[in-house]
Amino acid sequence: MKSVLVAALVLVCEVLGSVRNGLGLEAGQAKRVDIGKNDDTMASAANAALYGRQQCTPLLIDDWASQSRLTFLFYNALLRSSSDDGTMSSVLVSHNRVTFTPRNKGSYWYTMFGCVSAVDKGYGGIGSLMKAPPGSTFSVEIQTSPSCDGGNPVSNVKTSQELGWVFDGTEKFYGIPFGKFPGLDTRHLTAVVFSQFNKAVTYGPMGFYCGNAGSAFPDPTTSKVVEPSSTVPATTGASAFVIDKFTKKNSNDLGFYHGGDDTKYYKVSGGKIIFSTSGNADFSWYTQLTDGCIDFTANDKGYVHIAYTGSAEFSIALQQHNPTCDENVNPYPYTWDEVEASRYSNSAGTDIYVPLTHFRIDRTKTIGFALHGFYSKDKTVVSLVEIVKTVPSDFLVPSKLDTAPLIFSCTKPDTFAFAIDDGDPALAKRVTDMVVQAGLNVTFFTVGAALEDPDTGLKGYYAGMLGRGSQMALHSYTHPPVEGLPDLEGIDWEITNDVKVLEGALGVKSRYFRPPFGTVGARTRQRLAALIPNSRVVMWSVDVQDWLWAETSTPGKQLDAFKADVAKGGNLVVMHYLYESTVDLLPKFIEVARSTGKKLVRVDECLGEA
Repeated sequence: MKSVLVAALVLVCEVLGSVRNGLGLEAGQAKRVDIGKNDDTMASAANAALYGRQQCTPLLIDDWASQSRLTFLFYNALLRSSSDDGTMSSVLVSHNRVTFTPRNKGSYWYTMFGCVSAVDKGYGGIGSLMKAPPGSTFSVEIQTSPSCDGGNPVSNVKTSQELGWVFDGTEKFYGIPFGKFPGLDTRHLTAVVFSQFNKAVTYGPMGFYCGNAGSAFPDPTTSKVVEPSSTVPATTGASAFVIDKFTKKNSNDLGFYHGGDDTKYYKVSGGKIIFSTSGNADFSWYTQLTDGCIDFTANDKGYVHIAYTGSAEFSIALQQHNPTCDENVNPYPYTWDEVEASRYSNSAGTDIYVPLTHFRIDRTKTIGFALHGFYSKDKTVVSLVEIVKTVPSDFLVPSKLDTAPLIFSCTKPDTFAFAIDDGDPALAKRVTDMVVQAGLNVTFFTVGAALEDPDTGLKGYYAGMLGRGSQMALHSYTHPPVEGLPDLEGIDWEITNDVKVLEGALGVKSRYFRPPFGTVGARTRQRLAALIPNSRVVMWSVDVQDWLWAETSTPGKQLDAFKADVAKGGNLVVMHYLYESTVDLLPKFIEVARSTGKKLVRVDECLGEA
């Protein structure tokens, strides 16, 4: 179920030469540059709200709110281009800080801000909190463009020593006063470039400051997410039995399959399984109760008990088979429900007890358990999975948190839905034209930041499709693997910002969410249920596998994959318009779907919820 997008999800930044030329790089080294925007209004509302209205309002350039915004979409907080062009050894965003670790002296990083007139706005410089080891040095380059069109930028460079900066390993505010750059055209500021690093540097929120004396930009304020802490009475189940003691490599104690998506993330040894996922929330490990499906309702008053050490930052799922209990029919599995393991752990961090009724699936068609959605880099070691009748007397059973239902297929009979995720804006017109020509209504899952960026043109395309009867839905704000985010506040940020943009840009309130990369877990589903009433997590039962075949010598295998899933009964599509080859095949996909005799509709229609 991996629908892996490449980092070019939104190719809004043209291959221009401005930053490259300013650095004296060879042609082709600078991959994404966008300085064609001529004002700084995109962040004005946010800054006004943050600092209050005054004669000069500081302008935030980046608050490092999102790893994926910076390193996947290549945006700063202004939705301007920001990138290291792959020159750094690592770029890590955490808690409104970014750490750039250089690979060598050729490493650099730039961030664009359109064309800002410091004279008109009253800005005296750019400032940021910074932290670097003693002896750290680098260069600061300010670029200007007299025509504001991004062509032939004028560079003005100072070293950190020339700016008087001395680093001691602590975080301090450092200003870049424009007055220290002789001849700087402060009416046409377009970018700042940092290069020639000799050590790693950590930056805090960065922006234009007013007047001659700058001060640190405050971290964005976020409300702590507080989950309900209520408990429910303990119950007593009918029976107890061991599922897995990890004595065999490929099967559990019931004699059925256990194993994971990728063996590099786990090891079965000495009566335990060690998970070392490095926070890869997309990884899943399974231990089955049957080779087909089993009626597990006799155990409804019992608990699944997991003995463990290490991190409890993962999800526990109970999977449901499809109506025919046939693994050759899509979707398989049909769905699952899940809980956040840490909520069900004892205070000692050794034992997890989950009531089986907290898995809200059709338990008459149970497949087995899955551990997935690991979001910590710490190891998890599990030594026992079993069903127990009840819990220890001192264990408080937490209440069940609602989870948004996980949808893999259309439920309205004889329907088929195309659900299309964002891709290359340059291909958006072709896709929308094809959909119109085919007389279809489809569902587009859109990334909020890309929709918000006027240079993508997505707002216009999608508004036109809305007017023709298609549907717009949620796909996160910056396209991270949402379940892998370190905290609930980060998950909420992705969801709520996407909601705001979709409603603000298109007037649409959607309750349908497709998780980027198909990465899902208990926390994401719980926050969706809490934030969006009657929300749905929309997956798929037909995958064109564009992520696998589109750029190979055999792109036609995308059509083969489509046909194979349709032949198995799949009726809910995932595809992206990232590649020409995928878009070229869209009419063929539509033709195959129509050959089923099913009605081609939107997602809400295929679920009987229109």
